[in-house]
Amino acid sequence: MADSNDDTADPTTPGQREIGREMVEESTGLGSVMAHAYRGELGRVDTWRQRLDQTTTWAVTLMAAILTWAFSSPDNPHYILLIGIVVVTVFLGIEARRYRDYDVFRACVRMLQENLLATALDPSRDVEHTDWRVKLSQDYREPTVKVSMQEALANRLRRVYLALLGVLLVAWVFRVTAFAAREDWIETAAIARIQGLVAIVVVVVFYVALLAISLWPRERQAKGEFRKGKEGDWKDPDAKDESRNG
Repeated sequence: MADSNDDTADPTTPGQREIGREMVEESTGLGSVMAHAYRGELGRVDTWRQRLDQTTTWAVTLMAAILTWAFSSPDNPHYILLIGIVVVTVFLGIEARRYRDYDVFRACVRMLQENLLATALDPSRDVEHTDWRVKLSQDYREPTVKVSMQEALANRLRRVYLALLGVLLVAWVFRVTAFAAREDWIETAAIARIQGLVAIVVVVVFYVALLAISLWPRERQAKGEFRKGKEGDWKDPDAKDESRNG
C-alpha cells in the first residue's frame, strides 16, 4: 500500500483529479464498486425521504381531525386547537431530526454526482472538490451530521410546518372570536385558571419564535436544495455553482 504522504495518494495532483474520466474511459474495479455504492446511496435517500413524508402525513391527519372536532360543536373547548399546535410542533421536531439523517445520505449522493458523474459527462470541466474521495472516505468511516438542528427546523418550517401551524392559528383565532358573541374574546381565550391575555401572549411569542427560526439569515449547509434558476430551463453550463447549498 502506498504511503499516505506519497504524491500518488494526493487527491490534489493532476493524475488523481482525473479519477472521473478514468472510471468512465476504462473498465476498472473501482468504477463498478462506485456504481453499486451510488445505487445503494440512492436507495437510502429514498427511504429517508419516505420517512419525512410519513411524518408530514401524520401531522396533516391529526390536524384535520382536531379541526373537525373543534368546530363540530360550540360547546367544544377552543384549547383543543392549542393542543393541536403543540402536537404538530412535536411532529416538526421529529421531522427535523429525520431531515438531518436524510441529509447525511443525500450529501453522499450529491458528492458523487458533482465530482464523479458530472466530470464523467463533461470531462472538459474539473471536479468541484479536488479531495472529494478523501471527504467521502472519511464520511463512510465516520458518518457526520451536516446540518444543525436550527437549520433543519427552519427547512421543515418553510417547506411544510409554517403553513400547517398557520392554519391552526387562524382556526384558533376564529374559534375564540366568532364564538364570543356575549363576552370579550380575550376572556374567551382563557384556559381554566389561565387568563385569556396570558394565553394570547404565549401564542404570539411562540409564533414569533417560529418566524424567527424560519427567516433568520444563515449560511445553509444542506446540499441539493433548489434555490435559484429558471423553471424549465437547463442551467447555463458556464455559470458558476448557483444552487449547490440549500
